[in-house]
Amino acid sequence: MEIDGKALVLACSAIGAGLAMIAGIGPGIGQGYAAGKGAEAVGRQPEAQSDVVRTMLLGAAVAETTGIYGLIVAIILLFANPLVSQV
Repeated sequence: MEIDGKALVLACSAIGAGLAMIAGIGPGIGQGYAAGKGAEAVGRQPEAQSDVVRTMLLGAAVAETTGIYGLIVAIILLFANPLVSQV
């Protein structure tokens, strides 16, 4: 059985898309850690709740961009792969 170039590119693209989705692990861990620390901070100083929540949400939004970039890379590799037309 012989593998042509297009099949090889598609197979490697699928593996790359799977690896790109590993980037979603970091934001999940980071956001969980931030939420825990935010809850601790509110527990220590309840009067600062609005500042803590605002800062925590801003940090979560910044952390989530890594996961979104990984998702975009995976979608491009699977559905709009520019390498397939090269083979």
